[in-house]
Amino acid sequence: MAATTKSRAADAKFADMQKDTVEVNDKQYMTTDYGIKISDPDHWLRVASEKNTGPMLLEDQIAREKIMRFDHERIPERVVHARGTGAFGTFRLFESAADVTTAGVLTDTSRETPLFLRFSTVQGSKGSADTVRDVRGFAVKMYTDEGNWDIVGNNIPVFFIQDAIKFPDLIHSVKPEPHNEVPQGQSAHNNFWDFVYMHSESTHMNYWQMSDRAIPRSYRMMQGFGVNTYSLVNKEGKRHFVKFHFTPELGVHSLVWDEALKICGQDPDFHRKDLMDAIEAGHFPRWKFGLQLIPEEKLDDFEFDPLDATKVWPEELVPIQYIGELELNRNIDEFHPQTEQVAFCTSHIVPGIDFSNDPLLQGRNFSYFDTQISRLGPNWEELPVNRPVCPYMNLANRDGPMRHRITKGTVNYWPNRFNANPPAEPSQGGFTSYPEKQQGIKARALSEKFKEHYNQAQTFYNSLSEIEKLHLAKAFSFELDHCDDPIVYKRMTERIAAVSSQLAQTVATNVGGDLPSKSPKPNPGHKAKGLSQLEYQPKTPTIATRRIAILLADGFDFNAYTTMKEALASQGAFVFTIGAARQGVTAESGQKVVPDHFFSGMRSTLFDAVFIPGGKHVADGLAKNGVAKFWVTESFAHLKAIAGVNEAVPFIMKQIGLNEVRVAASDSALEDSYGVVTGYGDAPSTLKVGEVGPQAKGVAERFIWHIAQHRNWQRELDGLVDQVAA
Repeated sequence: MAATTKSRAADAKFADMQKDTVEVNDKQYMTTDYGIKISDPDHWLRVASEKNTGPMLLEDQIAREKIMRFDHERIPERVVHARGTGAFGTFRLFESAADVTTAGVLTDTSRETPLFLRFSTVQGSKGSADTVRDVRGFAVKMYTDEGNWDIVGNNIPVFFIQDAIKFPDLIHSVKPEPHNEVPQGQSAHNNFWDFVYMHSESTHMNYWQMSDRAIPRSYRMMQGFGVNTYSLVNKEGKRHFVKFHFTPELGVHSLVWDEALKICGQDPDFHRKDLMDAIEAGHFPRWKFGLQLIPEEKLDDFEFDPLDATKVWPEELVPIQYIGELELNRNIDEFHPQTEQVAFCTSHIVPGIDFSNDPLLQGRNFSYFDTQISRLGPNWEELPVNRPVCPYMNLANRDGPMRHRITKGTVNYWPNRFNANPPAEPSQGGFTSYPEKQQGIKARALSEKFKEHYNQAQTFYNSLSEIEKLHLAKAFSFELDHCDDPIVYKRMTERIAAVSSQLAQTVATNVGGDLPSKSPKPNPGHKAKGLSQLEYQPKTPTIATRRIAILLADGFDFNAYTTMKEALASQGAFVFTIGAARQGVTAESGQKVVPDHFFSGMRSTLFDAVFIPGGKHVADGLAKNGVAKFWVTESFAHLKAIAGVNEAVPFIMKQIGLNEVRVAASDSALEDSYGVVTGYGDAPSTLKVGEVGPQAKGVAERFIWHIAQHRNWQRELDGLVDQVAA
């Protein structure tokens, strides 16, 4: 679907939210919060004389307001998901789900529903880095005609625990350890892995967390899952259990670990900037919206319990039905009142959608509402980013701190003599809960099916590609190597053996665990679709929004530079020129180019691929710069596409450690090996752009094709790069 600006209909629905918006401009004088114009904001009122300046005066109400407001401008940080960013967008329904629900947002294909989507990490504080190994939050607030509907999910479909009562223990274990507040933004420490071992139900989620899913390349390139099981109810009163899915149009892609670690220091805001830059450039990220549905009468037909949040619903048994699309198309105007004050609740549902007996969901329904009151006060739902776009009125809830709305009238209770603010009948859109029959005894217990903790972890591991399994082994090894208590890492290598004895032996060897003699639970080798993220690739390979670096030194081939830059930009890539100095680099033919960045100011980790044009002196110029040389070496180690022509070719080959034995036998000499594309002869002046594909000819086409593949995993599998670097 072609990129479009947000619809007028969606714009109109935001009108009520935007009435509190003001714009900074030079036509409005500076004022206090209560409206008087300020003539001097830089000096506190004080006793003054010709000889000296005396004490400050507390009567200065302007200075007091400025300082006191500053003292109190921070609201409590979120306990989890503190580090995040977000954007506004639109939800469009392509296929009605009226057979399973009465919810207008899922049945009316003429609607365009405005929304806000917040991405986040879980463990770290607001000041932590974007690219840490962690679960990513994927929380959607849809401003529907019937009220706000929140889907509070993650980029991983399962969770660590089955019962919400364990949530405080989980978070306490993964947060920095209490005696020294270390580490920040990491799960690589004793307490977390001790918790994982003590809760075998965490095994499945732990494997997802150690997979490449936990280090996404971009928020725009990761899936979203509702995690919990909800219900949909149709007009006949029939119930289906449902899980919600969001699948990105750009495919599912990840960083490599060494790259993720380095970006933490080089650009800790990498993900939030990536999202904002793409939207600003008009490359609106999109996700397909899908449902997995189980009729109520089939709930017990599976070997697992569909209400268990530590389990996925296998797509072979419960296919995903894609019926809509989510698009992000507008950046925030101000971070604090929008991204920081947006508040989500799993209990925010609309008529036609209901809860289930998912024990994790039921606890979240209590916790989320309670924590928003703690952070933002009882009137948090009146903040512009949280308030509904449909008409709303709660007659009783009219007091409390930070009340925004003025409600006229003489009564604030129901029933009342005026019949004011009456409840709505179901036929008028009033919410009613599904009349589920309940019978049983009070007990602190879960069903028998909840007690099986390893089958799906084995299936997940079996379904990964070889490169994903290799990365999983490295992730376990890195994390457990940071645990200094032998009890912790020795027991965890035993637990890993319950999924794969081979994996356990690799990890045990690396971290000093005991080598397991056999698996405590045989792995039958079952696989399933939809578990390897390599399955999620765009139908048409694309390099749109990929960041490509072109390295320059004095004496470069200007024609090769401009031709490749145009070829990449025409495909929607973000192209950056990197040189020795920002003052300018001079081409062999005399043209001067001012780079976007200089070598030490921007590193290869922040780009998806690199190109070096030829030129009589370009190789000599780059060879004198250690950072430029390492740029190529590091790009190769991080499995990225690399291209060069003519004089740049020997320089590239030297940096990546491959012997360059080719000669310019003809004007079209090309070499494409392990994602390194090089060309001689007329290649610089005859670069062509056409259909991308493995058979495409020309340096540009081959380079573009390799970029669209995201990484050249074969380098790592064949041992051409250092295992730590990849």
